[in-house]
Amino acid sequence: FDPRHYLGTHRYGFPKTGPHRLRFLLESVKDLRETLRKKGSTLVVRKGKPEDVVSDLINQLGSVSAVAFHEEVREI
Repeated sequence: FDPRHYLGTHRYGFPKTGPHRLRFLLESVKDLRETLRKKGSTLVVRKGKPEDVVSDLINQLGSVSAVAFHEEVREI
């Protein structure tokens, strides 16, 4: 979870993630974690800037050969 998603937007000051969206995200993550657990896997959830959290996680795991990501499209 990127803390920047819970701050106001740069144009209008409204939160990018309001209470309803946050509830949906938390329920979705909980459901995904449970689904993965039933299949013998797990889900790693972290809070922080992705550029820091992913780097730390790669260093902790030590044997990462690839990382895939999606960058949010920003308006100009």
